[in-house]
Amino acid sequence: MEDQINIAIACELAPAKTIIPIIKRIKFLEKEEKDYLNWNKSKIIGLTHGKGVKELLKPYCNEIYSIGQGRGGGKVKRNNLELASLIIKDIFKAIKAMRGKNIDLLVTCGNAGDVRKSIAAANFLKIPIIHIEQDIYNPIEFISYANLVTLPSKKYEDYFENIYHIDNVVNIGGYPMANYVKEYINDEKLEISEEISLKYAVDDFILIVLGGDLKITDLKELITSLENLDFPVIIAPYRFKREQIESLITSNKIKVLDEFVDLLSLLKEAKALIYGAGMGMTIEAGVLEIPSIKIAGFHKKQGSVDLAKDLAIPILEISDLPKNMEELNKLSKPNGKFLIENSELAIENLVDIINDFDFNNLPKKSGLSAMRAIWKKRSEFR
Repeated sequence: MEDQINIAIACELAPAKTIIPIIKRIKFLEKEEKDYLNWNKSKIIGLTHGKGVKELLKPYCNEIYSIGQGRGGGKVKRNNLELASLIIKDIFKAIKAMRGKNIDLLVTCGNAGDVRKSIAAANFLKIPIIHIEQDIYNPIEFISYANLVTLPSKKYEDYFENIYHIDNVVNIGGYPMANYVKEYINDEKLEISEEISLKYAVDDFILIVLGGDLKITDLKELITSLENLDFPVIIAPYRFKREQIESLITSNKIKVLDEFVDLLSLLKEAKALIYGAGMGMTIEAGVLEIPSIKIAGFHKKQGSVDLAKDLAIPILEISDLPKNMEELNKLSKPNGKFLIENSELAIENLVDIINDFDFNNLPKKSGLSAMRAIWKKRSEFR
């Protein structure tokens, strides 16, 4: 048995909610079932990317380092040369953060630049990598250089092997993030309705979340559709600048929040949710069982689309959104109980994968051919 394992984690805000339950389970086993794990204690080093994630991960990490910011969402337009320069700088930030720390393993989750940069840095430093994949159809191309890729369902194994040429995959049987949402509710971290009403000066409202499934050109049509509902609306801009949204609004019934807020509390109190986002928001809507609509957006084929269908969440084009509150009130609640049940299994499976990881006989990385295959598929979303 080793005395200590040093694990680096890299993630943005939503994927952090997938990794946190795994860290919590590891820490519980270290304290309560000492003979279960192949080490006595763990040191967790967080590599953060984007806004909000540092605050979220801080209670679970021994050390935290920023490896840059996201470049998407239409906030700042850059040419390819400038973008490449910024990415390379962030890769060096990740190398600097991990070098000399005796890191045994890097765990990544998500499909944004944080995964690309941290995996590139870990390969340079010869650190083994486990990647937790959730969205399936639009992964970051650098997961081809991970030693192991986990998937949420067995049905995706053939897709990864045949389309991406990645065969070092393991099915974990669910989404750990659902456990995070459940525990957040159970720990009574949600703001109560009176607090929400006082803070935002509304009682009943529809919550709108603008994520990575939307383009800036979608916003005008969406705002017009929301104004036609003639009902209080709260917009979480997330991937877009607040000013971009506010410039399109003429109704005093629509409020735009800061970019990062306590969405779970708002979700719990909202009359309905309309979102143009991916897996994280779909899981949250399912666990909280809030009547929801997922905007189809430009990612027509996506793991979150599959999950929304499993939850019976309608997937609509902006032009097909409800025209009035009478239509919106007909939405049914999704049944997300299976998400919570499967999340427990997924957490146990991931802890076992880390615990049993053979550092002396590392799984082979899929490499360049897989990277090209993923790059080709990702080009369909551009």
